[in-house]
This record gives sequence, structure tokens and C-alpha cells, in this order.
Amino acid sequence: MKHTDLQTNKIGSRLKEVRLIKGKTIHDFYVPISGHTANFSAVELGNRNIGVKLIGAIVRYHSINKDWLLTGEGEMFTKISLNKPGVPFYNVNMAERAFEDFNELREPPEYYVNYKPFNDCDAYMPIYGDSMYPKYASGEIIAVKEVKNLEIIQWGEAYLVVADDRANNFTSVKLLYEHTSYSKIILRSSNPNFRGDTIIARDVIKKLYLVKGKVTRHHF
Repeated sequence: MKHTDLQTNKIGSRLKEVRLIKGKTIHDFYVPISGHTANFSAVELGNRNIGVKLIGAIVRYHSINKDWLLTGEGEMFTKISLNKPGVPFYNVNMAERAFEDFNELREPPEYYVNYKPFNDCDAYMPIYGDSMYPKYASGEIIAVKEVKNLEIIQWGEAYLVVADDRANNFTSVKLLYEHTSYSKIILRSSNPNFRGDTIIARDVIKKLYLVKGKVTRHHF
């Protein structure tokens, strides 16, 4: 029977070992999970215990083998299949967070969707709110693919736009239209009740994702 070191300094020392192997500071290692660094130095030194829920979040985020973390047995990291089928679904509201990359999300994907026409996408995510109705209704799921070249935009199509702090970290799905000034882009809602365009500079866009399609759920 494996011995669990849940309330000993071995958990903390193993977390420190993983952190150093990954070459991360305490801030970079823990903040994406907990939102703060308080007490983690003490945890690593064995002077403070760590809860089961937080352990679960840490092992998921950093792909740590939980058995190894708790007992010291086995491999340090879980074996992640490079051929995992499908595209990850993230049940998060992007508008409520400063967001740049799906890989940096604190929440792991809930599941993977294997639908061949959209398997080149980066993620599935739900639509929140009514600004894009009737094109996309609240609760529908969209598949998005990152646009690598911002010089090539399909005007009139829907995109997930992620802007930097110069645009208040604006993150939303909008229809994109060409502005008379090349340095700017027009963002427009699909819902006629949401009047008025949003105009942003091209250079404030951190990430841009094309909405390739959607999944409609009739029952939840």
C-alpha cells in the first residue's frame, strides 16, 4: 500500500523540485493556479500544509503525476498523449478575464471534441450574452482557430478578439469590418439592439481567432 505524505514537508519539497525543473519562479509556478503566492514559500520549506483541492489544481495545471507527488513513487510527470483526439472545450467566459492563450488558462479543458471539419481549431468555448444574436446565441458553442497573419482578415466574419491593456484587455466575439484607416479595425455586434461600432487599433490586438463554426445545444 502506498504511503501518502499529504501533511509532511515532502509534498512541499517535491513541488519545489518540479518548479525548479521547469525553471519557474514561485510567482510563475503558482499564480496561474491560485492567483497569489502567499504561503507557497512556507509550503515548499515544509512549514505549512497544503489542501487536497489545491494539490489537485496544481497537478492538473503542471501535468504532475499525483502518485509521485503524494508518495514519491513513479514518474514525476504524467504522460500526455501527443495524439489525443479532438480539440479542447473550455467552459469559461473569456470576457471576464485577461486572456492571451488557451494554454495559459487556469482551468483544464472539460473534454475534447473530435469533429473532423473543426479539428484544426484551437478550442471550443461557449458564447455568453446576446450581442452576437442571432448569429450566435448565448449558450451555443463556437470553434475558434488562431489567425497567425493579421494582414489577412475575412471582413464581415466573426472573430474572437483579444486586445491588450491599451484597449482595457477587451476580449469578445465580434464581426470585423474594414476601417477607412488601415491602422484601425471596426468591431460590430450581430444583434441590431446592440448599436454602435467599436473601433480599435490593429496594434492593440494580442490574439485573433476566427470563429469557424458553432454547435447548438437544444437541451442542457
